[in-house]
Amino acid sequence: MKIIDVNERYFPTYACCFEDWSKEMKNAVTPKRKWYNSLKDKGLCIKIATDNDDNAVGLIHYLPAEYSFIDAKKMYFIPCIWVHGYRDKGVGDQQKQGIGKKLLEAAVNHVKKIGAHGIAAWGLSEAFWMPVAFYKHFGFVTTDKIGIQELVWHPFTKEVKPPKWLKSRKPKKVEGKTLITAFISGWCTAYNVGFNNFRKAAKELGVEFRVIDTLDTKAIQKWKQTDAIYINDEEINLGPPPSYKETLRIIKQKMY
Repeated sequence: MKIIDVNERYFPTYACCFEDWSKEMKNAVTPKRKWYNSLKDKGLCIKIATDNDDNAVGLIHYLPAEYSFIDAKKMYFIPCIWVHGYRDKGVGDQQKQGIGKKLLEAAVNHVKKIGAHGIAAWGLSEAFWMPVAFYKHFGFVTTDKIGIQELVWHPFTKEVKPPKWLKSRKPKKVEGKTLITAFISGWCTAYNVGFNNFRKAAKELGVEFRVIDTLDTKAIQKWKQTDAIYINDEEINLGPPPSYKETLRIIKQKMY
C-alpha cells in the first residue's frame, strides 16, 4: 500500500468517493472539482491510498479550518476519511486493514510539518458511518457535539484553543412563499447529489431555488455553515441524500 497525493489519474475516482458505478455520483462531481480548484493553492490537501495493483482504496482530505464548518484558528480540519467498503463493487471491501490509520498518520504528520497548531475532524457517535471512535482510538478528544455529530481534535501546542462547531444562521422564512436555500462548497459528493435533486425538483415544481456559494469565506462568516439545504427556515436532512422522487415529496409537503 502507498499513500500519495491525488493526481489526475485518481481524481475522478476520488471525486465520486470510489462509486464509479453510480451515475448520480458521477453527475455530482462538478462542484467537487470547483472546490478542489478553488482551494488547492490555499492549503487543501488530498491523499489517496493505493494497493499493490495501483487501485485507489482509501482517501483523506484536509484543509485550513477557515474554509470549513468549524470555528478554529491555525488549525487544519478533516471533512472526510473513507476506505473502500463495498463488498461486491469496485475493488471490494478494504476496511479493517489499517488503511485508515495510514491515511490519518500521513495527514497528521503533514500538518505538523507545515506548522499548524493542531488538527480536527468530525464523526458520528453511532457507528453506521464515519464513526468518531476511529479518531478517539488515535488520541483525538471530543471538543464539541451536535446530536450524534462529534467534533474531535488533536492539538500540537498548548496555546491553541479547542475548535467549536460554527453556529449556523438560518435563512429567514417569508410568509406565503416557498423558498429553497442551498449552501454549497462542493466538498461532499453525496451532498452534491442531494443539491442536484433539490435544484431539479424546485425547477419542476416552480419553487424559487437560491444558491449561496460557500467557497467564499465571507459567506461562511455570514452564515456560519458551508453545505446545507433549507426549505423556508427548516433544514433538510441529506444524510444519505433522498432520491429524486423522495425530494419531490419533501418539497411538496412543505410548499405553501
